[in-house]
Amino acid sequence: MTQLVYVADPMCSWCYGFTPQLERLLESLPDAELELVMGGLRAYESKPMDEARKAEIRGHWKRVHELSGQPFGADATARADFVYDTEPACRAVVTMRAGAGPLAYAFFRATQDAFYRDGRDVTRDDVLADVAADIGVPREAFAEAFASDELKEATRQEFEIVQRWGINGFPTLLLVHDEELHLVASGYTDAATLRERIDQIRSRPPAAEH
Repeated sequence: MTQLVYVADPMCSWCYGFTPQLERLLESLPDAELELVMGGLRAYESKPMDEARKAEIRGHWKRVHELSGQPFGADATARADFVYDTEPACRAVVTMRAGAGPLAYAFFRATQDAFYRDGRDVTRDDVLADVAADIGVPREAFAEAFASDELKEATRQEFEIVQRWGINGFPTLLLVHDEELHLVASGYTDAATLRERIDQIRSRPPAAEH
């Protein structure tokens, strides 16, 4: 079995761009299990974005589109009071993982598409509940769990774990090998390179015991 840990944020544009490459990698590894870990790209942001910051981010999005081919549609950040707080979207993934684990990745993907392709404001609780309903999860059950103090705390702790791992950029892909985490990629990386790096990690001799 290939155990992969994907550290990401559904509102990270490079994670959105990375999605096709990740899925090509998974197609080449039929025994793969993918664990989603939320990194909190801009968690707990509270100030609306100014126009200069919006222009900078749109520049990143243009680059992501050019490199990955991923579609960018309506811009949810265009609203004057838009706050780029990624905690709600991350917490929504944590909520989905806790209550409907097999659907967590599908929800992560649906949230990416909702924000980048469709221009839906996934910083809003009601929009995230709609996305959950879109993939067949009862809206009310999702909304109740999402709003709980337990899931808020679980999400905060997940961000802290990522920080302890020393990860501050997304996407990051890790491989569990010999009961340790090994870095496969930090940042956008094509599927062929990902597979090559995984094979290299697996071919290394076990670390000597002291």
